[in-house]
Amino acid sequence: MVATRSLRSATKRLYEPSNPVLASGRTAGSDSTRRSKKKPHHSNRSKETNAVADGLSNDAKALEDYSAQATKKKKTEHRSSRTLTKETNPHTVSLDRPAEPHKSNAPLKTPKGSRVITYIGETTIRSPSNLGSPIAKTTTGRLLDQACAHLVRVEPRMRSIVEKHHCHLFSPEGLAEEIEPFESLCSSIMSQQVSGAAAKSIKNKFVGLFYEDKTADTPARLPVFPTPGQVAGCEIPFLRQAGLSQRKAEYIKGLAEKFSNGELSAEMLIKASDEEVLEKLTAVRGLGRWSVEMFACFALKRMDVFSTGDLGVQRGLAVFMGKDINKLKAKGGKWKYMSESDMTEFATKFSPYR
Repeated sequence: MVATRSLRSATKRLYEPSNPVLASGRTAGSDSTRRSKKKPHHSNRSKETNAVADGLSNDAKALEDYSAQATKKKKTEHRSSRTLTKETNPHTVSLDRPAEPHKSNAPLKTPKGSRVITYIGETTIRSPSNLGSPIAKTTTGRLLDQACAHLVRVEPRMRSIVEKHHCHLFSPEGLAEEIEPFESLCSSIMSQQVSGAAAKSIKNKFVGLFYEDKTADTPARLPVFPTPGQVAGCEIPFLRQAGLSQRKAEYIKGLAEKFSNGELSAEMLIKASDEEVLEKLTAVRGLGRWSVEMFACFALKRMDVFSTGDLGVQRGLAVFMGKDINKLKAKGGKWKYMSESDMTEFATKFSPYR
């Protein structure tokens, strides 16, 4: 998703977002003034990091060239791979974990407070250049640099875009942010067809329903989000007190029931393939393909999500290919900017960093 996120960000200032909820959910890390700090080569690398560097295969030279140019413009931060975890908390998620293209790379929290991450072990990625190439390795600490190097190598015009629009989402820090899947999916349902401010108010009231202190719509410090078991045990009229419509209350209760009975879980969302995640979640009332794709990318941090149905992605790719989107805008229809087949064909070379 690094490629489409960069393309979408490049046109963000010129055109209004196609969906206000999507826009509000994508602002973090998309500001072009934010820059990641690059790690220079360090003589005290761990064996694992050396193995990652040695396994870059065909992308090694592109990564080296990209990193060399980036360090001329940014201040470097000297730290070895042995100190990539925050020392202030021994339980903090490591900033340099194995990463996979078709698994969830975000640490997921369970309702009981424990954490689930992609298995700790040797993780490999099929080289994106072609199926016959050697397999390359990556970690969350190097994923963004490797992705940017690959995008620039297969499409040189991407260089100015990826340098201008830093993708915090897939930076080491972004990949370390913990996600609670049930809360994230509930928030997605609450946000449908309402403004960002309205969605925030509904969520605050929803959380407040499960705690005694209901004196303010927006408490200074929100309690934790209710568990699936708590929500599943409530009646629809009770949930509607938060400002939910009848249908949205039914959607959220149905989602809670699936998490409560084990049909959905953090463990499943970590290990499932992209296709399995899409199949399982679109089976939930209230979650369509677009909502699941956004969840897979922005919450689960799956790196090869390519949402052809997203108007922002369509528009950004059309601009990149030199199309006049002002004329195409009047065309109307779901695929007014580009056809799905054209988008998929063009973006194939970006895999597994679409």
